[in-house]
Amino acid sequence: MSEEVICSGCGISIQTENKNELGYVPSQALEREVVICQRCFRLKHYNEVPDLPLTSEDFIAILNRISKEDALVVKIVDIFDFTGSWLDDLASYVGRKDVMLVGNKSDLLPESVNQNKVMLWMREEAKKRGVIPKDVRLMSASKGHDVEKVAHAMDKARKGRDVYIVGATNVGKSTFINTLIQLFGGDEEQLLTTSHFPGTTLDMLDLPLDDGSKLYDTPGIINEEQITHVLDKNELKDITPTKEIKPAVYQLHSEQTLFFAGLARLDFLEGERNSFICYLSNSLYIHRTKSEQADALYEKHKGEMLSPPYKDTIEALPPFVRHEFFIEEEKTDIVIPGLGWVTVRESGAHVCVFAPEGVKVSLREAII
Repeated sequence: MSEEVICSGCGISIQTENKNELGYVPSQALEREVVICQRCFRLKHYNEVPDLPLTSEDFIAILNRISKEDALVVKIVDIFDFTGSWLDDLASYVGRKDVMLVGNKSDLLPESVNQNKVMLWMREEAKKRGVIPKDVRLMSASKGHDVEKVAHAMDKARKGRDVYIVGATNVGKSTFINTLIQLFGGDEEQLLTTSHFPGTTLDMLDLPLDDGSKLYDTPGIINEEQITHVLDKNELKDITPTKEIKPAVYQLHSEQTLFFAGLARLDFLEGERNSFICYLSNSLYIHRTKSEQADALYEKHKGEMLSPPYKDTIEALPPFVRHEFFIEEEKTDIVIPGLGWVTVRESGAHVCVFAPEGVKVSLREAII
């Protein structure tokens, strides 16, 4: 091909030579006005996602382009998975640029939650991680809640400059841009490929703004510390919440255990009777048992009652690793990135969490 053609769905360069490589389309597809690659076609029409030969280094190399530009950086996080969707090296990507922090998927938070308090919590968490945002916002890109408010705030903050949308995989960056396109009367053929699978956008996509500047959708950075990256696409569907989370409250005595399907386990080792409030997908099965029976129960029921994972995928799940904590402050969250979190209401609890190897379990001040 003499002139480079870009996939309108994911931003990758189109090629017609090798169907096993990224960007492939049959040569006759080049005659279409809007060209999308075979991967995006399969994703849109069959909900299939082939394995990607891209690495975190590929994504980082693309983001490094931002450091050379005078632009507004809009950092989108998944408010349901703030820890897992935060980019630890964000400060090095954006330098001293203006950063606007946007928490997406606010529709998943319980309706009783005070959103102003959540935004204040987001600002403090960002500061702890070395980023001082100029503005903090909440929205639900998929539902369209407050997207227009975010768009106007973004337009004001950019001061005529380009805008780069950055974030981890699956935080909703492309969904946000698609909602903007629809809100402001854009052509449906401009819409980007979106899904609940990590890594949908493969290269930078740019959309023109009214004053000649551009809005860039960057590839999502893969955070290997999320549980989502050790699951297959069917398991992802089962743990990805799609509507308001209904907290599940368990009053536990010491030496009791909670299983979160077959994907993680929490043991209450020592302490006075305490409340454990679980913020997970409503469809995820939680099972309570005595800790002394937990090992035998897991071996007997994993892949069946305790699923996902399933019988045919359980061998692919990395072995569990033990994470031990002493809860020193009341209202502390135990975070399992990609799965959710458990709020321990009272201090003084000695707990341990078992999660797949590579998943970084941690503590934080309670978000709710």
